Amino acid sequence: MARVPGLWLPFAALMWRSCLKMNGCAAAFSSSRLQYRRLQKSAPMHMMSATFSSASNGVVRRVKAAEATEPSDGPVTVKGWVRTVRKQKTLAFVEVNDGSNLSGIQCVASFDVIDDATKKELEKLSTGCSVVVEGTLVASQGGKQAVEVAATRLKVVGSCPGDTYPLAKKRHSLEFLRTIAHLRPRTNTIAAVARVRSHLAGAIHSFFQKSGFVYVQTPLITASDCEGAGELFRVTTLDLDNVSSLPLEKNEEGKDSADRVDYSQDFFGKPAYLTVSGQLGGETYASALGDIYTFGPTFRAENSQTTRHLAEFHMVEPEMAFADLTEAMENAESMLKYVVSHVLENCKEDLTFFANFYDKKLFKRLEKLVSKPFARVSYRDAIAFLQAEIALDPSKWQYPEVEFGTDLATEHERWLAETKFESAVFVYNYPKKIKAFYMRDNDDDGGETVNAMDLLVPGVGELVGGSQREERLDVLLEKMKESNLDPDDYWWYLDLRRFGSVPHAGYGLGFERLVTYICGIENIREAIAYPRYPGHAEF
Repeated sequence: MARVPGLWLPFAALMWRSCLKMNGCAAAFSSSRLQYRRLQKSAPMHMMSATFSSASNGVVRRVKAAEATEPSDGPVTVKGWVRTVRKQKTLAFVEVNDGSNLSGIQCVASFDVIDDATKKELEKLSTGCSVVVEGTLVASQGGKQAVEVAATRLKVVGSCPGDTYPLAKKRHSLEFLRTIAHLRPRTNTIAAVARVRSHLAGAIHSFFQKSGFVYVQTPLITASDCEGAGELFRVTTLDLDNVSSLPLEKNEEGKDSADRVDYSQDFFGKPAYLTVSGQLGGETYASALGDIYTFGPTFRAENSQTTRHLAEFHMVEPEMAFADLTEAMENAESMLKYVVSHVLENCKEDLTFFANFYDKKLFKRLEKLVSKPFARVSYRDAIAFLQAEIALDPSKWQYPEVEFGTDLATEHERWLAETKFESAVFVYNYPKKIKAFYMRDNDDDGGETVNAMDLLVPGVGELVGGSQREERLDVLLEKMKESNLDPDDYWWYLDLRRFGSVPHAGYGLGFERLVTYICGIENIREAIAYPRYPGHAEF
């Protein structure tokens, strides 16, 4: 209706109401297909003409399948892609999916009602073709849905040859679907993931906005390595296809060095990379605005082919000034309970699909996360628990060697969450040598550990990682020296410690890992539209 000039809207609406009331259509479509076929057949031609002309003028209301829950008072249009077509002697049943829900909507066309043009269009139907259907929402005679469309007109917008369309009506492997990632959103699994992902993103923003956090967009191009791991994608405009043209650094004699590119002549005047985290930039704004969060893409050039890693992914990273690690853990727990509760309430159909086909215990697992307080255990105690368990039968473990300083593997994390505590669990106070330079040293053990935590959840392992940040300038400078980081590259980050430094803490949530956890899917490559991983940057 938005396309109709404003002055005509009240008049158009009045005419529709008058027409429907005069012809008894509002109450007519209520009992059976026979009844509504008779009513459609006996409807005056001027009413049918109004329906067709109104469609061409953009007056007929479009409904999404997810919104179609009760009969309509007048004509509506449904637009989407055909999943199935069944034709009987007098009726055609067309299942149309518009992406708004899992089940789509059934459109029923009676051959003695539709015109010849629509009959010709029905002959063109095939799985995957796009259509516009006009009709009335009526009570469904089947038990699978509340309403269906009593179609009066159908038009094929885009054809889809059945002999070449790769998505036949059968289950495909998720590995195969990755090879046609441009079409896989039309499948039940990937479409359901996308809807749940959308709800999760909205709930995350809602939680932080309601909690008084400011949303900050930190840069994707950076000269800093936040994690100090060196797994960075370089950004350059230098002509790498013409090696002889690359500018080289000068040695002490003023001659070109043999193996060092002079990045001062590159676009940014220095080496630049895709960011691995928005944390450092987030800290600058937290030092002025108090509580902030970032939510955006991050990149890591880690040569990993596991089901838990991507080269391009999204991180949710809150930073809180005047806060310690305990407050960061409390915030992370509250946030996760909030977003999971939101999805349980608003994505029941999609979650039921995942429970039926991927994780039979999905609802129980999610409801337990919401209702049960998260456990907390120190790293030292976690190691002791693992050592005692592994000693019972080391052969059951892929990595049986566990001691203080071990970077926990996924099997260790999952045992702690799934078996030892049977709940989400925070592991805190990690050894300094396996954590990033910016994490605050613990004073009570001589700096052997840092004030850091990981949140482990059943089925996934690590979901959140965070810490209290090192706010003491002298200590931070020493830690950077130990990590072979040049303080000149972080002069602005160090300024936060020079000018009004405060205790502050934060964490990072891997968004795609959260999606896999919520949906019960095993591989993180299904949690993002176009997965990027070693050897794969298609689409």
